Amino acid sequence: MGMSYNNWQRKAQLDTRELMLLESEVKTYGKNMVVAYILWYFLGIFGGHRFYMGKTGSAIAQLILTLTIVGSIVTSIWWIVDAFLLHTWVKDRNDYVESNIIDQILIQKPIDPPSY
Repeated sequence: MGMSYNNWQRKAQLDTRELMLLESEVKTYGKNMVVAYILWYFLGIFGGHRFYMGKTGSAIAQLILTLTIVGSIVTSIWWIVDAFLLHTWVKDRNDYVESNIIDQILIQKPIDPPSY
């Protein structure tokens, strides 16, 4: 909740053009929930969703484990657990991307002098 709320407060400082730019950039650099779940469903046993989310180390571990019989059982359980975690990963990633883009927009914004 912390980062989303903080981003919400900071987005209040942006004008319409900046908000449209922010939305466009988050779509470009963020992760798509539907794509993540499709990868999880069809390629999750091989770590496809983890590769997509940038979790390369654990994705490679899932891929290697799937090649063995005992590993496939472990990966199957791991795959089910990931179904519940994936939503949070995508949301956290997009919050992080949004925060960085807001930073860039606010850095470029001129500072208004105080009015007395």
